[in-house]
Amino acid sequence: MPIIKSAKRNIRSSARKAVYNTRRSKAMKEVVKEVRTLVASKDKKSAEALLSKAYKAIDKAAKGNTIKKNTASRKKSRLAKAIKKIA
Repeated sequence: MPIIKSAKRNIRSSARKAVYNTRRSKAMKEVVKEVRTLVASKDKKSAEALLSKAYKAIDKAAKGNTIKKNTASRKKSRLAKAIKKIA
């Protein structure tokens, strides 16, 4: 257990941030998973409609430093590429 006051404060703030980060990452993972299942079932229209939601969730996670900027770009690129492959 921390003794110093600032260390105690840091623990409280990191616990608060962890809640936000898990919420953001879970929302992102759920939407990405939905898009992936639609791609697997070759439902291009629905996947394209859900793509903007996935982009939004990924961008929010990157904005809040839950994931890194390049990771967000890579995820978005791979989703778009997978949808484009359906044809």
